[in-house]
Amino acid sequence: MARFTGTDSYVATEDLTVAVNAAIVLERPLLVKGEPGTGKTVLAEEIARALGAPLLTWHIKSTTRAQQGLYEYDAVSRLRDSQLGDPRVSEIRHYIKRGKVWDAFASDVRPVLLIDEIDKADIEFPNDLLLELDRMEFHVYETGETVRAGQRPIVIITSNNEKELPDAFLRRCFFHYIRFPDAETMARIVEVHYPGIKRRLIEEAMRVFFELREVPGLKKKPSTSELLDWLKLLLSEDIGPEQLRERDSRKLIPPLHGALLKNEQDVSLFEKLAFLSRREGR
Repeated sequence: MARFTGTDSYVATEDLTVAVNAAIVLERPLLVKGEPGTGKTVLAEEIARALGAPLLTWHIKSTTRAQQGLYEYDAVSRLRDSQLGDPRVSEIRHYIKRGKVWDAFASDVRPVLLIDEIDKADIEFPNDLLLELDRMEFHVYETGETVRAGQRPIVIITSNNEKELPDAFLRRCFFHYIRFPDAETMARIVEVHYPGIKRRLIEEAMRVFFELREVPGLKKKPSTSELLDWLKLLLSEDIGPEQLRERDSRKLIPPLHGALLKNEQDVSLFEKLAFLSRREGR
């Protein structure tokens, strides 16, 4: 059986690889939680790449219904075509649109099915998929057929913890929480994305980054993806470690902070801290 050990472009910690492989062995969905920007969605992409499997992605929105993952029947188009005398109207299959779950069940090789940000949907959404994901089959009422998975897909489900998921759903999943990377793991992640980047720049950038995350009252702490964006800008603008080491209170907010601070409340917080620092320094 194929095992996931990470890839050359994705640094997977030991506990994460254990969780992925346990879910594969148990043939249960892997429910992945963690801060936004910690690589939950990318994980599914890298599992598919590492195992040489096709990836099917179902992005969930607040309006998404579970039925859409199975199939949708377009009764309106069929009615319109019947009024126009279209001969296709006698074949109901023309009006059934397959969803991502159906595509995964119909795949000739074992695919990876990503159900992304499941917590955005209605609270009943996870329960509405319980039976289908458990039995790996569902019934198409309009045609009378039963769709069964030829190859049981590897199901990865991500959540940003915006709402609690039902207990019955959680019981059927293998759960893993992606902890925010420590400095050592973060350095490995940076090296993967920017091989050979100047060590002093990395040291100073990470110092600023982790100090910023520790500021009390931040509405949104910067994530891994935002650190990578910030480093890209620092390199592009040729900002050196000396400028990041600058402790002048007037420069308390890091350069190019728009890559790290993503709302006006947090920017305002830093401006107030800079003001207080200047006043105390008089």
